[in-house]
Amino acid sequence: MQKNKIIITEYDPKYAEQIVQMWRESKESAIGQKEIHSFENHVNFLNTILAKQFQIELVLMDYKVVGMIAYNDSEISQLYIDNDYQEIGLGKTLLDKAKRNSKGRLTLYTFEVNKIAQRFYEKHGFKVIGRGHENEENLADILYEWESN
Repeated sequence: MQKNKIIITEYDPKYAEQIVQMWRESKESAIGQKEIHSFENHVNFLNTILAKQFQIELVLMDYKVVGMIAYNDSEISQLYIDNDYQEIGLGKTLLDKAKRNSKGRLTLYTFEVNKIAQRFYEKHGFKVIGRGHENEENLADILYEWESN
């Protein structure tokens, strides 16, 4: 059996629609709520706001987007893995890259209803430092922090 080739690459707008499709499906599965923005607005947000404010890395398998992270040297804005590719180390790979490129401290928010994300971040050294951030989804948030040793 041939193993699928995993490629980690910088954001390329040609993948925008694939990214947004995967992002929406993963997020909906994680929080049990449909995305509130239209697909077109989501693609626009990715291209005009997120890509300008954060480094975006993609995980490709067989030229299909199966994961993404948007981060800078102090914050992770987005981290999503395709539902069919979770728990095989892709999230950890992206998280480790963000840690290596950080100033030694990263923060991120996750939804309180997303227990899988909480376990993932806590397993990888993140600690809860706050709760209750307001967001468009009107869901309770948890603020996490990671610091290098």
